[in-house]
Amino acid sequence: MSGQLGTGELVSGGTVAPHLRDLAELEATLERWLAERMPQARDLKITDFTYPKGAGLSHETILFDAAWTEDGVAKSRGMVIRIKPIEHTVYQDDMFVEQYELMRAVHRLGATPVAEPYWIEHDANVVGAPFFVMEKKHGRVPVSFPPYSREGWMTELSTGQREKLWENAIRALAGIQKLPVAEARFLEPTGRFPDGFEQEWDRWDRYFAWAKDGRDFPFLEDIWARLGASRPTARQPGIVWGDSRIGNVMFDADMKVAAVMDWEQPSLGGALHDLGWWTLCARLESTQQGLPRLAGMGTREETIALWGEASGIDTSDIEWYERFAAFKLSCLAIRTAELRGVNRPGMNAIDNPPVRVLAEWYGLESPKP
Repeated sequence: MSGQLGTGELVSGGTVAPHLRDLAELEATLERWLAERMPQARDLKITDFTYPKGAGLSHETILFDAAWTEDGVAKSRGMVIRIKPIEHTVYQDDMFVEQYELMRAVHRLGATPVAEPYWIEHDANVVGAPFFVMEKKHGRVPVSFPPYSREGWMTELSTGQREKLWENAIRALAGIQKLPVAEARFLEPTGRFPDGFEQEWDRWDRYFAWAKDGRDFPFLEDIWARLGASRPTARQPGIVWGDSRIGNVMFDADMKVAAVMDWEQPSLGGALHDLGWWTLCARLESTQQGLPRLAGMGTREETIALWGEASGIDTSDIEWYERFAAFKLSCLAIRTAELRGVNRPGMNAIDNPPVRVLAEWYGLESPKP
């Protein structure tokens, strides 16, 4: 879930999470569970449970370390448990298994770095909800709380370092499109949808109705009609990551991508959905907040050009996908404002950054509560 909406809150010490649990209890439960999946491990112990800082609003995500002995040799590995949301549901569609399977497929291909998924547990009785365990990657993330454009390690880099980081991130984003659609058949549309684009469109049509919950949002209803009347006809096929922004990319000390994270709403909607979401989020996390774009971070035009060169995909219709991304984020603002009880001026269900961007793009007056 995108933090740039401003609808999330810091829960504790920089932690943003839908739920905080007793970590000592989880440690004992997960230790027993891991022992069953690692029968070769002796004296298995897990330690250092912690929530990530400044990220993880929609899924409960907890980092930990495991240590054991195998054939007389001491071994250790960092891991992450990602728990399916049950009560705090930012999204309507349950794509928990699909995100696990897509991560497995992307990891096998190797074109885009991603944490290796180890095991998935479907039984909700173990920790209160299904979950999966994956590799813990090491690096730094340009978090949204506080905005990376205002403070933190990104502001301390040289222009050259940021140029390298930005280029590596865009090439990793483009690398997702190297995964053949045939390798992600578990995302194929079913029923009445002729293709992935129509399925993605239907997903957000239903999401808008779900988030509104019987209320009227005339501005967004008008935007939805405008988007529907101008839908692109030459649709580029491809995988949708779902939350494609730099805040979901981890970098190592050399500014290389260590991992692309948060695959919770994937689809086969088409390659340009992710690019549109990325360029929009880059704006929302910098200039839209009155923050300067950090030197070395490519412009919108440079980002589109590099992604197109790296992916080999035509970007002619990117403006429509950017507007669709702003509509999606506006719908998410409705939902997250309700979940978090946020009603601050300029940061609420009616008046928020993506809505103001849409108003500017369409030459409309931004709505006020």
